[in-house]
Amino acid sequence: MKIVVPIKRVVDYNVKVRPLSDQSDVDLNNVKMSMNPFCEIAIEEAVRLKEAGTATEVIAVTVGTSASQEQLRTALALGADRAILIETESSLEPLAISKALAKVIEKEAPQLIILGKQAIDGDNNQTGQMLAALLNYSQATFASEISIEGDSASVTREIDGGLQTIKVSLPAIVTTDLRLNEPRYASLPNIMKAKKKEMDIQPVDSLGIDTAPRLELISVEPPATRAEGIKVESVEELVSKLKNEAKVIS
Repeated sequence: MKIVVPIKRVVDYNVKVRPLSDQSDVDLNNVKMSMNPFCEIAIEEAVRLKEAGTATEVIAVTVGTSASQEQLRTALALGADRAILIETESSLEPLAISKALAKVIEKEAPQLIILGKQAIDGDNNQTGQMLAALLNYSQATFASEISIEGDSASVTREIDGGLQTIKVSLPAIVTTDLRLNEPRYASLPNIMKAKKKEMDIQPVDSLGIDTAPRLELISVEPPATRAEGIKVESVEELVSKLKNEAKVIS
């Protein structure tokens, strides 16, 4: 079994994101970048399937600038066998990214594609679903458990009402939720080995796809500052403030 894992380069989750002074975009100058946390979970699950003997090869893929090679090397250090960079200097929308990934998957013909349910920058939660639609593959989103059973996969999904277990035929798209696993740390020997692993770089223009944006970014601004809360000493004081100050009860 071959597994493809799409990943994304994002601002590190520990960094406080700030807009540019003209509010045209997010300020990325001298900002620490990392692999999207949900993508780390996807890589971990694919590597575990390989270690269990279920999969034979794990391929990490990303669509982004040349700087995304750093995150692909991280994926290789975490256990991926090789990497593919679809290089573009433009910030592509989920549909364009899905089209690029579809071209890679058509060529590689994996039995399973595992990716994070969403990226922590755009929070779109669209790429996995769009990719499944473009390829006409089965899909199982928000996975908290994956079990491969022959030519199908049993996936436990996290839904509003609890957990739902479904069976999908392979090839399939699976998007990962937080509770699927705990990603490992890359060891120094594996980081050194990752430098020698294969990385294929292809310009996005070579794929023959339409990457034109469908949305226009008007402005980026921080959320409104919330008013500081207050503490009350008693229920009576709380009721009084709700009635006389907040005026939410009568």
